Amino acid sequence: MFVLSKISELVRVPPDDFARDTSLALQHQLNKQYAGKVIPHVGLCVAVYDLLDAADGQLMPGDGAAYVAVTFRALVLRPAVGEVLTGWITHCDAQGIRVALLGLFDDVFIPARMLFEGCRFSPDDGAWVWPMDEDTLLYFDVNETVRFRVEQELFVEVKPRSPAEREEDERRQQERQQKLLEGGSEVEKDAQPEKETPPAYAILGSCQTDGMGLVSWWE
Repeated sequence: MFVLSKISELVRVPPDDFARDTSLALQHQLNKQYAGKVIPHVGLCVAVYDLLDAADGQLMPGDGAAYVAVTFRALVLRPAVGEVLTGWITHCDAQGIRVALLGLFDDVFIPARMLFEGCRFSPDDGAWVWPMDEDTLLYFDVNETVRFRVEQELFVEVKPRSPAEREEDERRQQERQQKLLEGGSEVEKDAQPEKETPPAYAILGSCQTDGMGLVSWWE
């Protein structure tokens, strides 16, 4: 599930880091830039593992910071297709099940079509139900430990919002707040739902063979 990825980067070290050990200062800046972030087509960076090489720092006109070309290895979360993993169910709806891994990554999705044959969603229970036989109903409950197989990884190029888009969002937010103050909850009826930004990195899983599903079923 974890791999080491070799990356080259130009690191900006601000003057207040000059008193630190060079290696520690570089790792500190790299962790600020990469830790907890998705690296396109690489995976989710957990932390900087080590430094392999660092050039001499260079100064640029008008900037008191030093710029250092470095090569380092990052610890990256990137499960392999076909790998069997265990996570925690965080959400269930008619589309499928969302799973979190190790408290680090929560964009694992098991679509309805990739669950056991005969599974159905129960709105009253907020869970998926698998009728294993005529007398036994097994539930995919939230906060339960689930075992699944990685079927596909998805990388999405998420473009940063332009200043104009950010200003428009702020303007709409201010208008909603003002209307709520003036008209109460009635304004919510006319409010337009905000578009959900897709995750930059997601994993599709499946539960369709023996041993998959809640870990407690097979103990």
